Amino acid sequence: MNTNQYAESCEKEAYELLKTLAAIPAPSNHEEHRTAFCQRWLREQGVEDVWIDEAGNVVIPFGVREDNPLAVIMAHMDVVFEDLEPLPVREDEERLYAPGVGDDTANLTVLLMAARYLARKNCKTKDLGVLLVCNTGEEGLGNLRGCRQIVETYGRRIKEFTSLDGSLTGLVTRAVGSRRFRVEIRTEGGHSYGNFGNRNAIAYMASFICSLYAMKTPEGGRTTFNVGMIQGGTSVNSIAQQAEILYEFRSDCREDLEIMDRHFQKAVEYYRAKGIDIEATLLGERPCAAPADPERQESLTERCKDVMSRYNGGIRPEEKAGSTDCNIPLSMGIPSVCFGCYSGRGAHTREEYVEKKSLLPGLRLGLAWICDYFILDGKDE
Repeated sequence: MNTNQYAESCEKEAYELLKTLAAIPAPSNHEEHRTAFCQRWLREQGVEDVWIDEAGNVVIPFGVREDNPLAVIMAHMDVVFEDLEPLPVREDEERLYAPGVGDDTANLTVLLMAARYLARKNCKTKDLGVLLVCNTGEEGLGNLRGCRQIVETYGRRIKEFTSLDGSLTGLVTRAVGSRRFRVEIRTEGGHSYGNFGNRNAIAYMASFICSLYAMKTPEGGRTTFNVGMIQGGTSVNSIAQQAEILYEFRSDCREDLEIMDRHFQKAVEYYRAKGIDIEATLLGERPCAAPADPERQESLTERCKDVMSRYNGGIRPEEKAGSTDCNIPLSMGIPSVCFGCYSGRGAHTREEYVEKKSLLPGLRLGLAWICDYFILDGKDE
């Protein structure tokens, strides 16, 4: 049975697996329920060599020896939602809805189905050992925890890296770096009438935010910034003693990222010099890409385009920049690509959905890409 036949034979089973996974809560840094499910499911399907590492990744090795070169293919288990109870899943004739159902549960399903296929056929790898990884901490303040652990463990043995993340039409080959901060301001506060004139933390925070938004972004690459959360104060009749924000800036250019950082630090120091109690805490950092071997990166990219176009109506995807698990290997110069195995909309919203008709082509695509690293039935399929 080749990969296309396998995909067709288990299409309904893969769909049911997707629905089951989509309901399992998995906020970043608390993916324990999905981690346990994935390991258990794999072992029940006959995948014996599977373990959970220090970061909570579910690791499935094929042809991995003590020091041989490796290809890593991962799909992340976490979603952006903080729910600890089962996530709502519903469907109609054309779509399957759930928070995180596409990003990244549909791709995680493909990776699990591929692992089962390879284990049942006892497939041998070609030139590289292969690590399939259901990884943790890709979203938000997960700070790429799972990917960092894999790269730290295997280092320069990794020769090629794939993140299954996103949709059928997207191909990420460039890293958008970012830095994320919590900024807190404290003042004496007091009663809104009796202590009028005391400093208000919310007012100073509003002024601080305006100073951030007054900056003109650098022109060397695409650079953005955002205040994503603000909170503070006690009541309508209290002068706020405390306020805090979450702030991030991003760029696909390493030099521009440093310019943004310098502006941010100068803004903090300016308010500190005015006697404001202000603290900035780095919560997360995603690196930009480092120079890589252009021929190896181009070879991996072209192979990926060839396979994607085969299952996407002959359309070759355009390359773009993104913030993904690939940031870590790209920052080390390791050739990397990121693409997905479904079509849908609403990522990072509770109304997210996947198009049911896209799931079989997506499964075929994922299987074709992963299995290209293996010898199937004594020949390449």
